[in-house]
Amino acid sequence: MLYKDFKGMSLSALGMGCMRFPCDANKNVDMAATAEMIDVCLQNGVNYFDTAWFYHGGRSESIMGELLSKYPRESYYLATKLPGHEYKSREEVAARFDEQLRRTRAGYFDFYLLHNVCEDNVGIFTDPALGIADFLREQKAAGKIRHLGISTHGSLALMEEFISAHRDIVEFCQIQLNWLDWTLQDAKAKVELLNRFGIPIWVMEPLRGGKLATLSEEDTSALLAMRPAESIPAWSFRFLQGIPGVTMVLSGMSSLSQVTDNIHTFGTSAPLDAQEQKALFRIADAILAKKTLTCTGCKYCTEDCPMELDIPKLLSLYNKYCLTGGKVRAEAVACEVENGKLPSACVGCRTCESKCPQKIRISEIMSDFADRL
Repeated sequence: MLYKDFKGMSLSALGMGCMRFPCDANKNVDMAATAEMIDVCLQNGVNYFDTAWFYHGGRSESIMGELLSKYPRESYYLATKLPGHEYKSREEVAARFDEQLRRTRAGYFDFYLLHNVCEDNVGIFTDPALGIADFLREQKAAGKIRHLGISTHGSLALMEEFISAHRDIVEFCQIQLNWLDWTLQDAKAKVELLNRFGIPIWVMEPLRGGKLATLSEEDTSALLAMRPAESIPAWSFRFLQGIPGVTMVLSGMSSLSQVTDNIHTFGTSAPLDAQEQKALFRIADAILAKKTLTCTGCKYCTEDCPMELDIPKLLSLYNKYCLTGGKVRAEAVACEVENGKLPSACVGCRTCESKCPQKIRISEIMSDFADRL
């Protein structure tokens, strides 16, 4: 396992993201399979685990608390995040933090982040009446937090403004970074910004929710011709190994095979050369030319949907419909979603859109999809 130094800490270059555990048909986490994945991670040197209040419908922190409790606390690093809720008071912020400590059984957090600092919630995080930044500084001084940082899907301008004003609580920054988002989400400019500030980069969505793990036969053949022994997912990780400032790469692994494959990849450093990078960017250009939606399946959009729609699945079916020129028929869509949960059930309230890190105009897509079907 490769390791990166962070302020004297030896972090595995691969971290486990805890929002995509294996689940049964009823969306219940398979605890036995998840426990085995965590065991294999720790046995093979993966020592960083990233969870959050919302993951798995609010169950991820408790799951990690249960499964990690059998290991010595000093044998792993745990990260979680403060969500950008509409807090009524500083006391409510403190209660949320205490509940996270209770859920995770951790005693303290090695890494604690403001969750998805963006245009929609930055006012909450910076509200002087709540004093969130001061509260976090106090928890750090008390030893309940070792290191502070942020995750963000916000704009480049917002990132620069927030970091400039709160440099002491941005010891590291977690961004969406992969070869498709290098231009699509302005990731290249964000990397350059963080390098200018000297802030280590934590990577989320290296495979875009698995979307970059499987490519067309033509693209797969082209990449295999250049690196016959490298898997397609490994290409995304090798891309990141060549990006300056990247310290931690989080992978939301959902099966034991993904765990073992990723551990194998992170056993060596083999960054892409210029020609190999160009090959990936050519594939990215072709993907973007098809104008497919950029959903990563994070499911933030489903949290407050009044119709309880499986929005990521509907967006995936919409992509499939568009890419096949309308060959996905209404009957096929109906078979893949719950009764009454078709795109036509969307009421256009746009609640989902305020939660979407990718800024997808979901209500418009649902209306268009319903019309097409």
